Amino acid sequence: MPELPEVETVRRGLQPVMEGQRIASVETRRHNLRFPFQKDFVGRLEGQTIVGMGRRAKLLMAELSSGDVLLMHLGMSGSFRVVKHAAATSPGHFHHERSADRAHDHVVFHMASGAIVTFNDPRRFGYMKIVPHSELEAESFLRGLGPEPLSNSFDAAVLAAGCAGKKTSLKAALLDQRVVAGLGNIYVCEALFRAHLSPKRQASTLALRSGAPSDHARRLVDAIHTVLNLAIEAGGSSLRDHRQTTGELGYFQHSFRVYDREDEKCPTKGCKGTIKRFTQNGRSTFWCPTCQK
Repeated sequence: MPELPEVETVRRGLQPVMEGQRIASVETRRHNLRFPFQKDFVGRLEGQTIVGMGRRAKLLMAELSSGDVLLMHLGMSGSFRVVKHAAATSPGHFHHERSADRAHDHVVFHMASGAIVTFNDPRRFGYMKIVPHSELEAESFLRGLGPEPLSNSFDAAVLAAGCAGKKTSLKAALLDQRVVAGLGNIYVCEALFRAHLSPKRQASTLALRSGAPSDHARRLVDAIHTVLNLAIEAGGSSLRDHRQTTGELGYFQHSFRVYDREDEKCPTKGCKGTIKRFTQNGRSTFWCPTCQK
């Protein structure tokens, strides 16, 4: 499932060809993705100008001149392909090629500029929905989301407050979208490792008895910022399906320190530990039991 860096990478790829541009026409080549398309889906898009291309957690948000917002979720295998000229290019050859089966091209945006933006989704776990801007806060996929981890408002105090009193594990708390939005299994494992904090640690230890953030909270926020920014710079992580809009893979998987590194030597300088994997809340957790406390 694409996490925040992958979705942000896609947003940055779509922004130059969609933001400020008018949608000339839209094709929906099936009646549904994860959910059925709204009956007026095409009509509410055609002729509208995309005035802003944003992101909230793992959702892409295209703000329309009509006052509506097009919500787009990549699901497990969704990707966008941008064609500015007569033919699309996917430079390089990769182990996990993006689906070449055009039968999985489910939504096509024809921009007035001549650009064509195609949403391809073999597994069809993605979705698109149009919501009036005034109703966004009530939308089920946005309601109750925690702070954006790369926003100015996210700091050690905010994270500590979100974890205060929680008896769950620190990893489970970070995966809770109500505590912090957009984080997933990969980047939580990587951030906890960089902060040298155990994924088994009780989440409440990020707050002191006074409610103030502990040193653990400060280290973890710094680690989250570092991991996410590095991943975005690398175009995200491509383990199976993630593609940038150019067709390229993301490359952050080559910088993983613990994720998918089971039985490898811990990369922390001076640590003699070995990366281990265990199942936590139904997900694989990778960590170094020696230096993550």
